[in-house]
This record gives sequence, structure tokens and C-alpha cells, in this order.
Amino acid sequence: MNGESLDIQQTKIDQLKQLFPELFSEDKLDWEKLKAAFGDDINFNNERYVLNWAGKADAFKALQIPTTATLKPLPEESINFDTTENVFIEGENLEVLKVLQKAYHGKIKCIIIDPPYNTGSDSFIYPDSFKENKKDYEKRVGDKDEEGYLMKEGLFRKNSKDSGHFHSNWLSMMYPRLFLAKNLLRDDGVIFVHIDDNEVHNLRLLMNEIFGEENFIGKIIIQSNPRGSQSNKFMGIVHDYLLAFAKKIDEMEAIGLNLDERMKSEYDLDDGDGKKYRLLGLRQRGGAWRKEQRPSLFFPIYVNPGSGYISLDKNDSHSIEIFPIKPTTNEDGSWRWSKTKIKGNEHLLTGKQVKRNESFIWDIYQKDYLEDNNGEEKKTKTKTIWNEKDVNYQNGTIELKELFNGKGYFDFPKPVFLEKKIIGLSETEDEIILDFFGGSGTIAHSVLELNKEDKLNRRFIVVQLPELIGENTEAYKDGYKTISDITKERIKKVIQNIEKDKEEKPGLFDTANTDLGFKVFKLSTSNFKIWRGNEITEDNLVQQLDAFTEPVNEGSLEQNILFELMIKAGYLLTDKVEIKNKYYAISNGELIIALEEMTQPVIAEIIAAKPQKVITLDSLFEGNDQLKTNTVLQMRDAGIDFKTI
Repeated sequence: MNGESLDIQQTKIDQLKQLFPELFSEDKLDWEKLKAAFGDDINFNNERYVLNWAGKADAFKALQIPTTATLKPLPEESINFDTTENVFIEGENLEVLKVLQKAYHGKIKCIIIDPPYNTGSDSFIYPDSFKENKKDYEKRVGDKDEEGYLMKEGLFRKNSKDSGHFHSNWLSMMYPRLFLAKNLLRDDGVIFVHIDDNEVHNLRLLMNEIFGEENFIGKIIIQSNPRGSQSNKFMGIVHDYLLAFAKKIDEMEAIGLNLDERMKSEYDLDDGDGKKYRLLGLRQRGGAWRKEQRPSLFFPIYVNPGSGYISLDKNDSHSIEIFPIKPTTNEDGSWRWSKTKIKGNEHLLTGKQVKRNESFIWDIYQKDYLEDNNGEEKKTKTKTIWNEKDVNYQNGTIELKELFNGKGYFDFPKPVFLEKKIIGLSETEDEIILDFFGGSGTIAHSVLELNKEDKLNRRFIVVQLPELIGENTEAYKDGYKTISDITKERIKKVIQNIEKDKEEKPGLFDTANTDLGFKVFKLSTSNFKIWRGNEITEDNLVQQLDAFTEPVNEGSLEQNILFELMIKAGYLLTDKVEIKNKYYAISNGELIIALEEMTQPVIAEIIAAKPQKVITLDSLFEGNDQLKTNTVLQMRDAGIDFKTI
């Protein structure tokens, strides 16, 4: 009871919804559908096949708003900061993805994310208002407490199922992030997204729009809870989903899993040169196997009875004629290969006599080799249902507790076995794996473990919000203030365990070349004052002129300025940085950044180093316009791209 009289309008709407549920979208009456259902003039505006939702335009705006933010290095929170190529970024992932656009565009091989499932109790960020001006927007999305941590009540919005835009809010959150993520993928890259029944239907349509339906790889069902979750009123849910999309499906190699020992044992034949193979029947066994279904694949193949060699032409040596006939029914069938494919690949086929119903008949077989021409072992196609006991999410909880003295901290963290299996699908060896919904840090854990096992050098970039932890939680009582604090600590503990194993079990595995470290960065405001010419007023004119003449913010550290200039110039956060005389050389001297001094001797030394680009502060030339003019001319003559800030 709420003390109010009966809401007549709502009662009628509820009655209408019971009779005609198809007229409603996100609990709101769709007037176009109503007119189409009961009117004579049926006409949907802009009719076409498209995914649409309330706030889609705002999601585009969120995507298009540029950022001036940067990433501040935190060596004191890192491990092996100067040498590692792994990265952990603390910050809101939409802004982080924008910051990474220039430096990491087209450089990521694999993205794996586990976003909010939109269960009705999730809190996440979505663009719920664009009526404010840019300054108000920046202030709102930067809501922090006095110590700089993001506040739940400021940046986060709880997306309750009672909301009239329940699905729309989730789509508005996901759209700009997935769009920016696609930009970061290599042409042969792949993205995997964990999801459940709440949004799997919308996610598939959303990714079709962003990545293209033609780049859909598959949907995997993961048996996450064999006992069945009892949270659903009618069914015990035992599974989640994993959607996989390619950046450009024609550019990527076929994904698959490594063969296990049982599978390898099937390759029990040898050509005599050490190359193992097995025999696969060339006759089509399933699907459209009948002659009338694929008549062009019904033709004779001729076999030399002495050697087993085959030919498409009958001659004195190739005298045995074989058609693709189903032996049990004597029906005409079809081959798996066309005549065109057989020509030039005759060496991969062989004729062989096999026993059928107490008699011997000839058949054609394909030699299926274990290794390709480069000596790489072939992979097997993954099944679309993963039901091994190791993918059970309970294993993820156990793994986390083992690291944190019996404390779980997270609900349903993904198990390492599952994420390693996903990484194994993507053909990553020395490439970068990105996770911008870092959570408990399972992806970083999995990359470190895989590198230990197969001695490869995959690298990770993990992004996680510094979301405040509730004061009544176990994690808070153990000294963790934010989710990202736990994520960082997990990565450190994994590295420590690997190093401990190396000491206690020398020879069991070789970690000499394994990257056991990670750089920590924090999303931060720019080290430079932002010139806002369109916002100049009489009151702030002096302030804006100061940004033009003294661009560096007071108190900005040299290392912070260095990394901001690096990433905004398109260089990776892990590119090699060498400290020279009065300047920094980045990526083997390709870029030089001078922040301390610009004198003629320093300028001569920089030019002699033959960099492609040089960046320095304009203030280093203060009071010496002639030196600056000469430097510009000297750099131009040397073919160096020279910029001052």
C-alpha cells in the first residue's frame, strides 16, 4: 500500500499488455505497433532490418566525445616496470579505450571480455544524459571521493529491471566500447565476449552491426554450473555463452585447439620421411552426400593397383575405376573434393582395398598430415559445447581462494582453464591480449600461466575501474579499497608463485625468457593545460592565455609528461625508453623527446642520432627565438618531423 488511489491509466496499460504483449517494448507502449495492429494505414517509419534502442544516438555521442586524458605511470605499484611488456591500467574503460586508440590501433590480436550480464542488479556506466555542457559532463564522469577513487553513486548507474530502458541502457554502455575495441584489433584479430541469457540475443545483434554479420565465428555454450543455478524461477541454469567475432574473417587463420595425445595417436602412418598422417575417406559421409544433391562431385577416380597412386584419367597403369558409392546401400554418392581440387593434389590421395561384408573393395582416401608445410602441428575444430569439469565456474572461486588465504572476494570469477582454452583458440604467440573488463584478473593470470607452460611470450593489457569496495565486505576489511586493488594483487601473487616454482623445481619448466612483470598505469587528466578557445570569457581570458604560453600544468612530473607524449604520438606504453644526455630515446631512437634542455650541443646530438620524430617543450626555447628558428630549419633539412608543445 502506498496511500494513493488506483492508477486508472496504468491499470488499462497492464490489461492491454496482457492481451497484446507484442505492442510493448521495454515496458513502454510502442505507438507505431499499436497503429499497425488496429489501423488501416500500416506504415513503419524508416522500415529496414536494424537494431535500435532508446538512447542509441547518445551512445554515438559518448563514442565521439574526444578525450584529453592520459595514463600516468606508477612504477612503485609495478613489477619490473622498465622491462616488462605487460600492462595493467586503472581507469574507466571507455576513456581508456579512447586513450589507446592512436598507439594501439590495429595492434591487438585477441580481446577477451566479461562485461556485466545485465541481471538487474548490475551497476555500470552508460550515457544517461547529454543535456549538460562538456564541462559538466567531464565533472560528472569524474566523480571521485577526496582520495581520488571513483564513487558508485556518481559514475555508476544501477540498471534495475524496473527501468523503462533496461536493455537500452546496457546496449548504450556496450556499443561505444565494442566499437573502439574493434579499432584496436589487427585485421587477423578476434574478440570473445562472455554473456548469459539476459543479453545474449541483443549482444549478437549488436556485434553483427559493429563487426559485420559475415565476421561471426560462433557461439559456444559453456557448462558453468553443472548443478544448475536456482536463481531462475522455472529452470536450473547450467550454462553461459561465449560469442566470437573476427575483425576480418578472411584475414584470420582458422581457429582451433591443440590436439591431445589421443588425437595425435590417430596419425599412425608414416611416409618414410618422418611425416605422420592418417587416412580419411574421400567419399562424403554426411550432409549432402547423394549424387543428385551434388552431381558435379560424382565422377570416377582411377587407381594403380600396384602402388595405390590415383589419376583422373584411365590408362594402362591406372586401371581400377572407383565411384563414390555407399557400400551398405549401393547408392550413388559424391566425393568431398572436386576435380579441380584433386588436380595438383594427387599425391595427397591414395587408393586402398578394404574389407566390406566379407569381400574386398577399392576406396579412395586422403592423407591427412599431422603437421603443415611449416612444421606446425594442426589444430582441431572446437566444439560449440564446452562441458569439461574444468570450465565449471566454481573452479574460479577455488583458484581465487588459494591465492588469497581462503578468501573469495568475487562472485563467479572465470576459471583459468576456461580462459586459457579461449586464448588457445586465437593463435596468439607473442601477441597482445586485451581485457577491458578486468574484474578479478583471470585473463592476466591465464596469460602468465600459459607463457610458463609453452615458453611463448604473450602479453596482456588489463583495464579495471578503481571501483570502491563496500566497507562491510571481507575484501575491505582485509585492506583493499577498490576492485582494481584486488586485481593488481592477484597478478602479483601469480608472478610470485611462478617465481617460487622456478626456485623449487628447476628444470621442470624454463621461465628464463618468461615476462614476470607488469607496468601499472592510472587514467589521469592531461599534464598539459587545455586551450579552449570557444569557451573564452572575460573572466577566464587570463587563464586561457596562460594555457597557451605555459602549457604544462604545475606539478606535472617529467615521467608522466614523457608517457603522455609517447602514447599521443602513437607509441606503445611498453616501447623501450632509453635515457640519453638531456633527452629520451624511444623505440630504438625512432622518437626523441626532450623535456629538460634544448641547447645547440643537445640539438646537434639529437640530429646526429637520426630519429624520425622529435618532440620538445616550447618553453625550453624561452628567450631564444633564434635558436628555435634554427632548430626548425636544421630538423627540416635532416628530414626529421619536429614538434614543440
